[in-house]
Amino acid sequence: MTQSVDEPLVRAHILVLGRVQGVGFRAFAARTATRLNLVGGVRNLDDGRVELEVEGGKTVIEDLLRELKVGPPASHVRKIAVEWGMATGRYLHFDIWK
Repeated sequence: MTQSVDEPLVRAHILVLGRVQGVGFRAFAARTATRLNLVGGVRNLDDGRVELEVEGGKTVIEDLLRELKVGPPASHVRKIAVEWGMATGRYLHFDIWK
């Protein structure tokens, strides 16, 4: 899917649970988000989850969520939680945060 010209920008705070650390998940998420022209970032959390903050069109973010559910080959995603909000406009590109 592609973003409609009239589609407002939104923010999604995404938490991914499963075997998602040490398997290239952050790099996969960053490549996918960049390919979809989304902005924000991704980081590992101390509890084993991966956190993403993403801004863009809702339909494009939903495309990202579908790809995150599959993840890179060595990953196993058990659950994805998403909290939607208004875009902040603070991001210029998509980064891997430490």
